[in-house]
Amino acid sequence: MVSLDSFIVLSQASTGVICIFLCFALGISNLFNAHWVIAFSIVCLVYAPVILFLEVPLLLRICPTSPKFDVFIRKFETNFLRAGLYAAMSAIQWASIAARVTSLIAAAVVLLFAAVFYALAGLKGQAFQGSKTLGGQGVAQMII
Repeated sequence: MVSLDSFIVLSQASTGVICIFLCFALGISNLFNAHWVIAFSIVCLVYAPVILFLEVPLLLRICPTSPKFDVFIRKFETNFLRAGLYAAMSAIQWASIAARVTSLIAAAVVLLFAAVFYALAGLKGQAFQGSKTLGGQGVAQMII
């Protein structure tokens, strides 16, 4: 049986990866609206690479990024900071309802789930654990 602690860690990583694909797909699909919801879809598209670099730390080592971007991504090392970032992203997507009700609500819901899982991990006192599958500590150390 899976313990609650293991479930929270698995949920963090899996919802983060789901957010990457969902933000990318929904951002593209909502670009074709003839309404000002396009601004929210562009923001959602921007979230996808930010979350990708956040959840796959190996990419910071192998992709040429600016030092400012690297510093920005590395600010979110703790579960509480990640929860805050995901909550802010979710709130912005929830605001897209003011423009028009679209499928961007799905991105808002999944981003909110990710925020809740990271907040629960922070409340339980768990340190952030990067997955080796997603390029966490173990993989980064193997490259060096």
